[in-house]
Amino acid sequence: MSTLRAVITGGAGFIGSHVADALLAAGYTVVVIDDLSSGSRANVPAAAQLQHLDVRSPEAATLVREGQFDLLVHLAAQMDVRKSVVDPMNDASVNIIGALNLLEAVRASPHRPRVVFASTGGAVYGDFIEPPCIETAPKDPESPYGIAKLSVEYYLAYYAWIHGLDTIVLRFANVFGPRQNPHGEAGVASIFCQRILAGRPLTVFGDGEQTRDYVFVGDVVRAVLVGAMCPLPAPGRLDDRSFNIGTGTPTSVLELADALQRAAGSHMPIEFAPKRAGEQQRSFVSIDKAARLLGWSPTVSLADGLTQTFDWFRAHTDSSPEATTPVSSLHK
Repeated sequence: MSTLRAVITGGAGFIGSHVADALLAAGYTVVVIDDLSSGSRANVPAAAQLQHLDVRSPEAATLVREGQFDLLVHLAAQMDVRKSVVDPMNDASVNIIGALNLLEAVRASPHRPRVVFASTGGAVYGDFIEPPCIETAPKDPESPYGIAKLSVEYYLAYYAWIHGLDTIVLRFANVFGPRQNPHGEAGVASIFCQRILAGRPLTVFGDGEQTRDYVFVGDVVRAVLVGAMCPLPAPGRLDDRSFNIGTGTPTSVLELADALQRAAGSHMPIEFAPKRAGEQQRSFVSIDKAARLLGWSPTVSLADGLTQTFDWFRAHTDSSPEATTPVSSLHK
């Protein structure tokens, strides 16, 4: 029996590197596509092959088309809401054109890998419905980032229906955990960790009462593996093959700060800054569909996940000035 082959875009990043570890452990041969704009070579497992490529490039398309892959996990993205507001054309170029470049390569490939797409479990829904959001809830994204993610979901539904591609969408809530980049990925838990370790106050934008659904990266990786292997419903409407991946529990930024301070044994003060444009106020998702159809549910509590995250940052953070970077706006 031949070894299964997987290609992971964004595999040098936070979530992607954990997915690479898990797929290697499951017996896959793993190829990583990453332009290293925010990811790190150090995150890529030694057993994986790194291709330093932009997902919009002809070279990335050729690799996907001719690589005889069984699985494409598409995680690469411009994922900062603030940057999408400032430069929506770049956001669309990376997040929409990059995805289309890969989907056309999959369509043209004789091997036709399954596509697992990382969407967002907050930004596609917007603030105009009462959470927890179910997959079929109205979509009303309030940022170019959310608009781009939803656009790719529509393209995936089209490619599944018209061209028979094997696609699944995982709408991640706010993922946190070891290896999260506090400078480029807008991960509030990781930035709080850096501030605590630097002995600096925790900066919160807005009143801190905005809620998010914080899910540990290990649980998200399990969802990706399930999505890679599970039977899929027949292609149809937009949401038929989409699944929320979160905890179903809202946590405010202030509650997150308090929980992390308990995990770290610290008592840093909170500083407030003006609200950021494009930031949602309330976001958490229903995970009933993933539990019912995929057999997936989270297993790591917020407290345990924050302890693991802080312990990792404590072991990997120096006292350089970068550790004082203020908190980015939340983007999921």
